[in-house]
Amino acid sequence: MTLLKKVEKLITTLFPVWLFLLSGLAYIYPGILKNQGFLITPLIGVIMLGMGLSMTPNDFKLIISRPKDVLVGIILRYTIMPLVGFCVAKLLNLSPELAAGIILVGCCPSGSASNVITFLAKGDIALSVTVSSCNILLAPLLLPPTFMLLAGKYIHVDAIAMFLDTVKVVIIPVTIGLLLRMFFSRFAERIVKIVPVISVIVMLWVIPIVVAVSAAKLATVAAIAFVAVALHNGTGFALGYGFSKAIGMAEKKARAICFEVGIEMSGLAVVLAMAHLDPLAAVPGAIFSVWHNLVGSLIASYWAKKTDKKELAGNVSTDAKDT
Repeated sequence: MTLLKKVEKLITTLFPVWLFLLSGLAYIYPGILKNQGFLITPLIGVIMLGMGLSMTPNDFKLIISRPKDVLVGIILRYTIMPLVGFCVAKLLNLSPELAAGIILVGCCPSGSASNVITFLAKGDIALSVTVSSCNILLAPLLLPPTFMLLAGKYIHVDAIAMFLDTVKVVIIPVTIGLLLRMFFSRFAERIVKIVPVISVIVMLWVIPIVVAVSAAKLATVAAIAFVAVALHNGTGFALGYGFSKAIGMAEKKARAICFEVGIEMSGLAVVLAMAHLDPLAAVPGAIFSVWHNLVGSLIASYWAKKTDKKELAGNVSTDAKDT
């Protein structure tokens, strides 16, 4: 393994650890990053550009071959998490800023990590990629009205401005990435190899900035915000998987939908919260960035081991019959 590969593995596999450490430093010493809030939007744009570079026409073939599965993934993504966020805000009697923040995270599309975690869980990777790609492209149309419907009582937001910012942060960079992939394929193929590690590095920069900006208020809300995120995320995972199984989806498909529902594009929530709400409203998105990756990875590990045991038992049974 080359040195570059070792460094990449060290950064990506220990992402939650690095994020926890850097966020802790940003909280203790906020002055270093506090004035870098203006960088959040362009940095998230870099991540979206990388996602566009990673997309291919094959990612959307399932819309034609398996429209029902894709539609289920989209509907569950844009109903379960927004509604669960609203219920969590009510249940915990969150402040208007935190309530708006937790609902905003729920209204965002699937996070890019959902594809990787589905792979680790031995789920339906093709379905995961297609659903997350569709959810990202639908975000400007579905995110603002859903957020306004559920969070309008907590905080006033200009829906048109939020729509335009979602287009600016998501659609434009993704489109540029897609065009680069189409017309400069050789260049894109070289770049796409380092996209995952670049995305991780950018998130390790963005989230500590959010922590630094909201450090003064964070101490008073950290505990309740953590509880809200854990409850929101756990319920999302459970309902995503449960509903998928209830309507007759196969195990691999249900695992994919579980992560499409429970893994959020929390970076987008951070950007929109900083631009349209209050720095405190960005806290749930910042916590989500660590939490959903950690919990998702644990669930994926459990499912992968469960699948391995079944496959091993099946092989033993087959060998016994052959003898």
